[in-house]
Amino acid sequence: MKLGIVGLPNVGKSTLFNAITKAGAESANYPFTTIEPNIGVVNVPDERLNILSELNNSKKIVPAYIEFYDIAGLVRGASKGEGLGNKFLANIRESEAIIEVLRAFEDENVTHVDGGVNPIRDIETINLELIFSDMDMIEGIMNRLQKQAKSDKDKAIELELLQRIYKTLETGKSARVLDLTDDEKKIMKSYPLLSSKPIIYVANVSEDEVHDDGASNKWVQEIREFAKTEDAKVVVISAKIESEISTLESEEEKKEYLEMIGLDKPGLEKLIVASYDLLGLISFITAGEIETRAWTIKKGTKAVDAAGKIHSDISRGFIRAEIISFDELMQYDGSMTKAKEAGKVRLEGKEYIMQDGDITHFRHNV
Repeated sequence: MKLGIVGLPNVGKSTLFNAITKAGAESANYPFTTIEPNIGVVNVPDERLNILSELNNSKKIVPAYIEFYDIAGLVRGASKGEGLGNKFLANIRESEAIIEVLRAFEDENVTHVDGGVNPIRDIETINLELIFSDMDMIEGIMNRLQKQAKSDKDKAIELELLQRIYKTLETGKSARVLDLTDDEKKIMKSYPLLSSKPIIYVANVSEDEVHDDGASNKWVQEIREFAKTEDAKVVVISAKIESEISTLESEEEKKEYLEMIGLDKPGLEKLIVASYDLLGLISFITAGEIETRAWTIKKGTKAVDAAGKIHSDISRGFIRAEIISFDELMQYDGSMTKAKEAGKVRLEGKEYIMQDGDITHFRHNV
């Protein structure tokens, strides 16, 4: 899962990226610090893996992971080459979802590229550049389809859809606000529109305002109201706190620090949960002496396709999936033997829809 982190200069974007990846991307108080898209890989926290690893005496734990792309700050006119321009729009195009960091705190020592804090204005600045880029692309496609649509019914349907999307973009609204049918969504897969990508708005607040999830911050409330219009998600984070957490080496130190400042979990965990939910992702688990591993799949994935995540041969020679949910296993003190005796370990076929936390052993023959 590749998530592109975007934001105007000096909103805390690279500070957040540094904190959650420890990749050391340069962060400074001036525009265009980030010249190339930095890439960081972050493990997905999952306490279930630690428990199963102990129960199975696993030699190693392999968690699921997310790739974060730190994409340089955009400014007005980026779609026309201003600032660092279309190069960065291309980097966004390669991401499966967008994490848009918004400044929701005052600090006279940190300049704002547009002169003051206004997250809704910042959203519009970035979103309009994505919209303009999409409009340019759609115009070219519609011109090509005009002749084909006269004799090809499918092309005519495609042209009508693009015209409808274009009209929405003309109003300044992103393509993600459109309610498309499944058939229309299939058509749109051929066109990676920037403004149709799923998005999470990250409200970067001061250390004092993160405890109530931004409830006392007027800008956070404005961001949440805007997000409702796009069915987007909002995550409230203090990039400064996340940066301080990242300097702590042991999990015990991090836990003590969080308790000291009155937080139950780091902002990163909230962001990962929101990202998983945004993209419709879940994890199934395999566990044994060699390793305990989480595998990321889409909600609705069938057992035979989940098997293919491990190896194509397992999918090709699929016989049955031996499954018990993590929660059910814990009801039997983590004992697979007791769970089997109680008839709680199921044998599922190819069409079984995998569930989050399914502990799975695939029977196959190749």
